[in-house]
Amino acid sequence: MWADLSPIGRTAETGGYRRHAWTGADADCRTWFQEQAESRGLTYETDRNGNQWAWLGDPAAGDAVVTGSHLDSVPDGGAFDGPLGVVSAFAALDELRARGAEFTRPLALTNFGDEEGARFGLACVGSRLTAGQLTKEQAYELRDGDGVRLPEAMEAAGYDPARIGPDPERLARIGAFVELHVEQGRALDLSGDEVGIASAIWPHGRWRFDFRGEANHAGTTRLVDRRDPMLSYAETVLAARREAELAGAVATFGKISVEPNGVNAIPSLVRGWLDSRAADQETLDTVVTAVEKAAREYADRHGVDLAVVRESFTPVIEFEHALRDELGALLRGRTGREVPVLGTGAGHDAGILSASVPTAMLFVRNPTGVSHSPAEYAAEDDCVAGVRALADVLEGLACR
Repeated sequence: MWADLSPIGRTAETGGYRRHAWTGADADCRTWFQEQAESRGLTYETDRNGNQWAWLGDPAAGDAVVTGSHLDSVPDGGAFDGPLGVVSAFAALDELRARGAEFTRPLALTNFGDEEGARFGLACVGSRLTAGQLTKEQAYELRDGDGVRLPEAMEAAGYDPARIGPDPERLARIGAFVELHVEQGRALDLSGDEVGIASAIWPHGRWRFDFRGEANHAGTTRLVDRRDPMLSYAETVLAARREAELAGAVATFGKISVEPNGVNAIPSLVRGWLDSRAADQETLDTVVTAVEKAAREYADRHGVDLAVVRESFTPVIEFEHALRDELGALLRGRTGREVPVLGTGAGHDAGILSASVPTAMLFVRNPTGVSHSPAEYAAEDDCVAGVRALADVLEGLACR
């Protein structure tokens, strides 16, 4: 499975992946998922929001155990973030069938669409729509870098955008959702464990900073006469790093747009996106408030206008304790060892769905901690351990 999936959307220049929502690479990933489902005799369907499902048992019976993740990527992302959870879901089903497991609850494997938000700037679009955390009207306003709206992209890919929206009937079928994911950090590597269980997702959000100055000639405009928004932006980037360090949080300006974007032109607009995350809401608020305050001071100093827009936000998400503890007990019963429980600063579909259904997460060791990069990696032995752990969990939940 991994060999079949790995070439899709990979770029020769960087070795990373560009599997953005509703593109050709995304379509190829979706075809792969459908083929995997049908080759196992599963009932395949695509829901109203473009998420893919593969069912073992009656989808309408209710109280289903669901597992899966996503197949899309960030720009030049790694091979494991998302796909490991989907591949492991199919592999865990194969393992359970090899064990002769008898299912007493329906089982579903899923691929949620547009989890990374690489094309339209909002993460977890597929699961947000399903859970009613993103309205149809809001989704229709999403545009990519070329100005293409989300419904236009969906229609071009062969999906009917008129159908998108909340899907409470589907959510009502789910009794538990377990997402396996490569760890985006080194906690398991440092502890020496192959697999861990998620405790919570840190509160996190994305803020857009628009610095507006005055375009002018780079060679003839005196420094004292300039209203250069790039200076304010650059100082704000440094302020974000400083405030995050002081608070024990993280803050990153990883995307920038410049107008007119000429080598010999002072910019008229510098637009930067801040991603910030922290272990608790108070710390996150402290960091973002301090960064915005500093940005406004820098903008005033350089005669630049500033607008700050919060584009997305997710509060702290505590995974259901009862399900989390059940996962720990199931894995402890198999291995005789305690499985570490750890928090994460990364958002996931499981976090979005947690407001509607019981959710939990398993993490697989990442020896470097690198993620969202072509260097992202997990050893084959650890991936196999993750499959076995997921199979143990599914057996305990769906085969009782």
